[in-house]
Amino acid sequence: MDRKETDVYLRLDSASLPRHIAIIMDGNGRWARRRHMPRVAGHRAGVAAVRSTVETAARVGIPALTLYAFSEENWKKRPKTEVDFLMRLLCHYLKVEIKTLNQNNIRLQYIGRKHELPESVQREMAEASDATSNNNGMLLTLALNYSARSEIVDAFRSLAEAAARNGGLDHIEVNEQAISDHLYTRGLPDPDLVIRTSGEMRLSNFLLWQLAYAEIYVTQTLWPDFRGVQLLEGIEEYQKRERRYGGLGPNGHAPQPKSHRLQVEAKR
Repeated sequence: MDRKETDVYLRLDSASLPRHIAIIMDGNGRWARRRHMPRVAGHRAGVAAVRSTVETAARVGIPALTLYAFSEENWKKRPKTEVDFLMRLLCHYLKVEIKTLNQNNIRLQYIGRKHELPESVQREMAEASDATSNNNGMLLTLALNYSARSEIVDAFRSLAEAAARNGGLDHIEVNEQAISDHLYTRGLPDPDLVIRTSGEMRLSNFLLWQLAYAEIYVTQTLWPDFRGVQLLEGIEEYQKRERRYGGLGPNGHAPQPKSHRLQVEAKR
């Protein structure tokens, strides 16, 4: 870690780190537009932010990190030239980052409708996850061609198919645990902290089931400018909050609302 990261890290309680952090990586297009560059330049610059964030999270001991890399809506609504570039950039990232992932003991997996991606991309994804499969440190999850609503639809479809194999729909049991067990994220703890860059105040169809009780931290920093120190600042803010999961505080009363309940970082 560099000096700035170290300064923030020393203010953290290492015993109260989030088990799972999810990040909505936003602002690549605006970053490029402010520099009078094409959108793809912002996507390319965002790779350095991914590298710094992933390495910092692994080094401080975050068990799980999920990055919203490519939504189902991106796939369907962005220009084909941009989508094609993103697919090439993904393949390049997977090839060149395997060494770094292994050095940091990071295991890689994916969520989303992976089968809809080009076969060449699917092959690169499989090779990268296989190359890191023996690592037992942080679990890095890339959400690719991902939609939370599609995930919930697929979960109920999977529940129905399982019931059909087990004697019919009369045997189906629907409860929160059953649904969680059929989500893409089964086996992962729900995120404790979700970070969104670029100042936008929405979840954008990301992990809608899993983020029910997550703390939300919004920073004005555009994704290509985001680094490990901004991640640590988000964790620092998370540790200031009282998590009650719908219950009461230690004195039997709900705490007074605080301005940092939904934190928007001042632009640096």
